[in-house]
Amino acid sequence: MIEVLTGFPDNVLAFACHGHVTKQDYESVLMPAVETALESQSKLRLYYETASDFDGIAPGAVWEDTKVGLGHMDRWEKFAVVTDVGWIGHTMKLFSFLMPGDLRVFSTDQAAQAREWIVA
Repeated sequence: MIEVLTGFPDNVLAFACHGHVTKQDYESVLMPAVETALESQSKLRLYYETASDFDGIAPGAVWEDTKVGLGHMDRWEKFAVVTDVGWIGHTMKLFSFLMPGDLRVFSTDQAAQAREWIVA
């Protein structure tokens, strides 16, 4: 499940992933939020957090995540990924050179710092 987080500026999309994230979660929650935000914002920032109950992501969801990022390549400004899931943090760091904006990975105990950074 993907939860939309509130309390961020209009140019920041914020999500927390719970349980097992599926392609349907991306299609019904994340992608519509991105499309709506792009109607009023020229550049977007993304705050993406894996919650303590996160237990994985379906392969179809990984592909949807990639499509969202690449589909609007010139519109992304910053990415804050908050996770203690090793493979996610390592993958984000490994492929950060492909990201169109500044990407930083934070541990869950640095979530407050991530939130400050993404809005600055």
